[in-house]
Amino acid sequence: MDRACVEEHPVDCIYEGGRSLYIQRDECVDCGACEPVCSVEAIYYEDDLPEDLQRYQADNAAFFFETLPGRDEPVGSPGGAAKIGPVGIDTPLVASLPKQDSQGA
Repeated sequence: MDRACVEEHPVDCIYEGGRSLYIQRDECVDCGACEPVCSVEAIYYEDDLPEDLQRYQADNAAFFFETLPGRDEPVGSPGGAAKIGPVGIDTPLVASLPKQDSQGA
């Protein structure tokens, strides 16, 4: 969540959950600017996504198109992350992952 990808990206398509950032595919222009600055190497073009990370593709879509816990409706495609600000909620998959120490321990 260092947000370097958000700062580098020319369009406002990267949304902030509670512990993860999510790319709104309908708003993304596929420029690739965010990929090299991602500190955890979590951004891939769809065709380049390794098999062991496939579940995250569906999970990323779920962030936008399913109603997340504590929300009344899906995030959808609001036309930019700045319009809604940090969502503060993650998908069940991300929420179930062990929390990582920000110190790297």
